[in-house]
Amino acid sequence: MTLLLKLSGLIDRLNTMVGKSVCWLILLAVIVSSGNAVIRYAFNASSNAWLEVQWYLFSAVFLLAAGYTLLRNEHIRIDVLSSGLSQRAQAWIDILGGLFFLFPMAIMIMWLSIPIFVDSFVTMEHSSDAGGLIRWPAKLLIPVGFALLVLQGLSEIIKRAAFLSGHIDSYGAPAAGHHGGAKE
Repeated sequence: MTLLLKLSGLIDRLNTMVGKSVCWLILLAVIVSSGNAVIRYAFNASSNAWLEVQWYLFSAVFLLAAGYTLLRNEHIRIDVLSSGLSQRAQAWIDILGGLFFLFPMAIMIMWLSIPIFVDSFVTMEHSSDAGGLIRWPAKLLIPVGFALLVLQGLSEIIKRAAFLSGHIDSYGAPAAGHHGGAKE
């Protein structure tokens, strides 16, 4: 279990780093959007490229921060049903939900999006709009974002299993009398 908890910690650090980094893209998206609006209304000029940059940035935040959102337990849940349950019952719900809902959905989307990205990259697909951008960077966000989500789902399942087996007291802290997250 020690090795799995170390893996979980690495995944948590990766998604924390990615999540905190892409948060800055929100500010950049606001600046691009504001600048685009000012230029459009003040100078009666616009560019499809700047409009596409906005949705690229939004897509990057949405997709790349999904794992971070799961790590922070900020995703949509069924708390109305599970809030009255014990922490052990909630851990089982999280494990089963991860195995039977999160993993199949995220792995399927990741797997199916890879050929779409590859085709876009190989053909150097561009937007059909005049002055539009190349599309493969946006399409790459899909498999990468879902890979980060799958990894975080694995980390969460490891933490729930460690909690259920008594290796940690809660989903993040080592159990009393234990060091490094593993039983002695």
